[in-house]
Amino acid sequence: MAEEQPQAKDDPAVARKRPKPGERRIQILQALAAMLEQPGSERVTTAALAAKLGVSEAALYRHFASKAQMFEGLIEFIENSVFSLLNQIAQEPLDAPDKLRRMLTVLLQFAERNPGMARVMVGDALVFENDRLHQRMSLFFDKVEANFRQVVRDVPGTTPTPTVDAQALASVAMAFTIGRLHRFARSGYKRSPLEHLDASLRWLL
Repeated sequence: MAEEQPQAKDDPAVARKRPKPGERRIQILQALAAMLEQPGSERVTTAALAAKLGVSEAALYRHFASKAQMFEGLIEFIENSVFSLLNQIAQEPLDAPDKLRRMLTVLLQFAERNPGMARVMVGDALVFENDRLHQRMSLFFDKVEANFRQVVRDVPGTTPTPTVDAQALASVAMAFTIGRLHRFARSGYKRSPLEHLDASLRWLL
């Protein structure tokens, strides 16, 4: 019988494909977001996350020092995505009410397209996590409201108290947006945050 030859280390049948630098980190965040979309995922454990990825828990911690850092990675994605969209709208040649409607709409569209992120945004996914994550999401909504306020404030000479009125309208728009996000998350993603949006915005703005 012929002697069996050992396979070379670079043989595709033997060598495991290693993720490119940064790729595993992205895979971890994608898996975490996907798990947050599932019913009963109020608390995602690192053991369950590692099992989903087919790696050890130790492998997760080679890319993130803690689970809180994983959630911070999701929040950073939310911030970068949303503020990039809002900044684009701020530069569009639209009047103030249309800009505000567009900002509200793209924020809700982002949540609908990323249900796991929606649960992070409203805090449901952060209930058992580090307080600084809640603080960061609170700061996120403060910045969104500031974007709303700036758009309304840019309208010249429409009211004798533009600053106060801008603050009031931005606050109402923010409360409306957060309410839609909460309803979407708590309905198990059955109630679209875009449901009857145009009609609602006609009453609001």
